[in-house]
Amino acid sequence: MSITTSDDVLSRWLPFRTLTGAEPGALPLYCLPHAGGAASAFRAWQRKLPGVAVQPVQPPGRESRHREPPYLEMPPLVSDLADAVLADVETSAAGRRYALYGHSLGAIVAFELVREIRRRGGPPPVHLFVSGSDAPHLTYEDGPPVGGMSRDEVVALLRRLGGTPEWLLADPEALAMILPAVQADFTVKETYVYRDEPPLDVPISALLSSADPRISPAKSAGWRAQTSVRYVAHPFDGGHFAVFEQAPRTHAIVSEALRPWV
Repeated sequence: MSITTSDDVLSRWLPFRTLTGAEPGALPLYCLPHAGGAASAFRAWQRKLPGVAVQPVQPPGRESRHREPPYLEMPPLVSDLADAVLADVETSAAGRRYALYGHSLGAIVAFELVREIRRRGGPPPVHLFVSGSDAPHLTYEDGPPVGGMSRDEVVALLRRLGGTPEWLLADPEALAMILPAVQADFTVKETYVYRDEPPLDVPISALLSSADPRISPAKSAGWRAQTSVRYVAHPFDGGHFAVFEQAPRTHAIVSEALRPWV
């Protein structure tokens, strides 16, 4: 299939696409951030995975796209992202091969992205990596909707999850910049409706943290049911952002899984 998407649109979704530092023909790894997160969450991963071109995804409503309204629902987010990813894959020197990594909300978005691409008849990823999330058919709710929380309640949640600098949480002006995207992203997650479809014909690696307050061990293990091929779980000690705090180990896991393709 062929998707036509302008360079301007691609540069908005993939702001570092020309700055991967990878050799020509490297395998693209599209990385989707957590709720309220941005492409910068994965910027440090570039040049750390041999043979892999790390492509951090930038949703609207933050950083370089802060003037654009964030999505409030999963379907339009996934549809527009599929347009961008497929267009980039079609022009990639890797020969329509690519992989996906999603953290937290990004894990569910990545999963739905694979299903959307399958519905369109597009090329599947060679691997799907997920972290910080329960399986999509067993989503875990641990409190009131974040979209309806007060600023102080959202700050308390972000502080509990970790991963957000304390200086930012203490700065009212900085908070005013990020909170709309945070609450919009949580609305995407909280209104998400899983629909039964066949398992993916894509290997899944789940990187699961032992003390993550946003996941349930039993429900995060449910990712196994979403693939008809290989599933591997990688336990991490730590909280919601352990895969970033222990980046060398995360990089090693991803590199090993992608080794047949690079």
